[in-house]
Amino acid sequence: MGVPKGRVMIKMTENKKPLIVIFMTVFIYLLGFGIVIPIIPILGTQLGASALETGLLLSIYSLMQFIFSPFWGRLSDRYGRRPILLICLAGEVFSYLLFAQATNLPILFAARMFSGFFGASISTASAYISDITPPDERSKGMALIGAAFGLGFLFGPAIGGALTVWATHMSKNPHFQMSFSSYWVSGICLVTFIFAYFNLKETLSKTTEPQEKKNRFAQIAKYFKMETVGPLIFIFFLASLAMSTMEATLILLVKDKFGWGIKEVSFGFAYVGIIMIFTQGFLVRRLIPRYGEKQVLRFGLILMTMGLCGIAIAESIFVLALTQTLLAIGIGFTNPSTLGSISLLVDAKEQGAALGTTQGMSSLGRIIGPAVGGALYGAWTIQSPFILAGFMTLIGLFVVITIFHSIPNAGQKISKTEPKRAE
Repeated sequence: MGVPKGRVMIKMTENKKPLIVIFMTVFIYLLGFGIVIPIIPILGTQLGASALETGLLLSIYSLMQFIFSPFWGRLSDRYGRRPILLICLAGEVFSYLLFAQATNLPILFAARMFSGFFGASISTASAYISDITPPDERSKGMALIGAAFGLGFLFGPAIGGALTVWATHMSKNPHFQMSFSSYWVSGICLVTFIFAYFNLKETLSKTTEPQEKKNRFAQIAKYFKMETVGPLIFIFFLASLAMSTMEATLILLVKDKFGWGIKEVSFGFAYVGIIMIFTQGFLVRRLIPRYGEKQVLRFGLILMTMGLCGIAIAESIFVLALTQTLLAIGIGFTNPSTLGSISLLVDAKEQGAALGTTQGMSSLGRIIGPAVGGALYGAWTIQSPFILAGFMTLIGLFVVITIFHSIPNAGQKISKTEPKRAE
């Protein structure tokens, strides 16, 4: 198979610097997000935010990602991945400095909006991975982004808590204590920007033809109408919706059912992060070459459904830990397989737009999920959000079964008649 026009494709082992930059870029986005999430409600309250305004502060980031993921994707298809990633890294430096300096609610809202706006370039990071990896290594490359997500999810809250404790020994000013960690995130973004400036190479050929501009909803409609691609984007949306519905209510569940506090919850989320890292950084990279994307995707959705429904019926910490393990492995299988399959089905010059639309739908799931989960938890039963989330992934599983034969399997390298190739 030849190299598609418009790509500079390399084996993942040939040049690791671009992959390190992309990994760090996604990791920084999620690290910053994880660091400030526990801080936002406290800082918002200090600045006079109501409960509704605090909720809006938490959701505005994902809303901006939903709106602007395709925007950055299209720009990267037209002008290249490198300049977009550099612009957005510089923007993250600015947004976290603004967050640290926020002394009133309008500035705090602006900081979160800018962070979500520039953080929406994760679609460009996905497109970059697609550009530099051949088809048989595409989903393994997407798993790298998933591992960065897991690491950010694992270390963000812990680092933010540690920096806040350190800040209390440096100053008695409550605002400084809450904003101190944001200076560190801004500094890490600046270091990543410098490293990317010297090591990130452009992956698009100058001969690549830009795509015709489409408005936001026309862009979504275009890819949803594409055979196989549309159902895969829908599956990615359902997985994100299910996970955000679960995340918004899991802390309430373990508090009400098991009497957990912040300490226990932190260890629980850290455990999930470790499993996700292991799954996407180790298991996926070994199972896709053996079984291919479609088998791993199907198995991932089965595990997600079992894990989400299992949370609802868990009556002991042991059973809860087991369900969380199944869920973490399931999402670790589902996301890279879905993204990898989508990237294999669209033309090289549309990678940024297609993956931007996909990430945008994921952001939409993260906007809707917490509201749905919270409403069900308070108005119905404490088990209902998790049963609904499990039903969402079950629908995704049925969709996979329907389109199973049309899902690409480029990552599979081993068959009964073909010996394993050396990596």
